[in-house]
Amino acid sequence: MSQTNKKQALGKGIRALLDTIDEEIKTTAEGVPAVSGQNPPAVTRVPLDQIVVNPKQPRRDFDEQALKELSESIRQHDIIQPVTVVKTNNNKYQLISGERRWRASKMAGLKDIPAYVRTADDQQMLEMALLENLQREDLNAMEISFSYKRLMDECDMTQEQVAERMNKERSTVANYLRLLKLPPDIQKSLRDGEISMGHARAILGLDMVDEQLYVFRETVKNGMSVRQVEQMVKGMQAADKMHTQGSNAPAGPKLPPAYKRIEDNMASHFSTKVKLDRKKNGKGTITIEFYNDEDLERIMDKMSL
Repeated sequence: MSQTNKKQALGKGIRALLDTIDEEIKTTAEGVPAVSGQNPPAVTRVPLDQIVVNPKQPRRDFDEQALKELSESIRQHDIIQPVTVVKTNNNKYQLISGERRWRASKMAGLKDIPAYVRTADDQQMLEMALLENLQREDLNAMEISFSYKRLMDECDMTQEQVAERMNKERSTVANYLRLLKLPPDIQKSLRDGEISMGHARAILGLDMVDEQLYVFRETVKNGMSVRQVEQMVKGMQAADKMHTQGSNAPAGPKLPPAYKRIEDNMASHFSTKVKLDRKKNGKGTITIEFYNDEDLERIMDKMSL
């Protein structure tokens, strides 16, 4: 690496470090949300080989390039914002917050790092980790959604309590939680930044998974704006309404659960609507819908035809 490139990389690393100062000021003196009944802990240096990752840490994705830049800065200037840990029964320290700084410090070859040592039970540790993680500015929509859900499921919070702790409107929390109802392919695309939360919210206007997946594919393929997706969804909603009102045929018997699962699995596999009818004698039909010739070709490719 040239001297100029080294300086540029170092500069980025310094900015990454300095960015955390504002975050620290926004929270508490120890860089994580305060927990009732606990006094601010003192800073001490803890050996890196005695620190273990919190298995309940909500953050899973770490940008390797950003870690390298941060590690270069840490190698030169040490850590500005201490990590937060809790001492365990086996004389180890478990991370509550600061896994990115911890990883970068290991890459930088440090032997120990400054840390706030807390006393907390498992429930408090999880709550602190989730709340600290949610205050980051670089979280994607799915990380926020999963963290809200974990606060509700594992910390026994209601939507109202999550909204209060995060200083958000309840409707905002509800909108993030709705994203968890999307098919995995759409969630992954949202997590990777391929589509925005606006796109995802528009797609949620459709109830059928096959229709959601169709709009999603069209959105990605054509680079559609949120407004275009909203218009497409409204058109499909209107068509579905007309189809329902125009159909006077009595509803057929419901499929047994085992066959309903087969129908759902096929719909997921082909990313389109699949109708499975089975008669009492074991005979039946499978209907696979397609929206245009291109969609038909896609389905045929799935069938290897």
